[in-house]
Amino acid sequence: MADLPLDRYIVDVLMPDLIGHDRSASTFLVYLYLWRQSVARGRATVEVSHQTIASDIGLAKTTVQAAIRRLKRRRLLSAKLRHATATPIYQPLRPWIGKLPP
Repeated sequence: MADLPLDRYIVDVLMPDLIGHDRSASTFLVYLYLWRQSVARGRATVEVSHQTIASDIGLAKTTVQAAIRRLKRRRLLSAKLRHATATPIYQPLRPWIGKLPP
């Protein structure tokens, strides 16, 4: 099994903020899932449905939808659709890049 590369900001700052402050562990899990499916695999984006995310993580689809709204509002995620009924293309954003100490 390969290691999962993770910015330490995700664990040191984002996790306590989303889970402790926002009281939304599901939002952190969705971000981590999208990170794994894209950035950790060397890709900028991932095309995945709400239902797939929900099934893979073990959450309700409506919980995933709410988490995605929260991530977009916090500018931690961008989403695009090729057309109105297409599967979303997500890009986990890392606004902290360049702000971390060495």
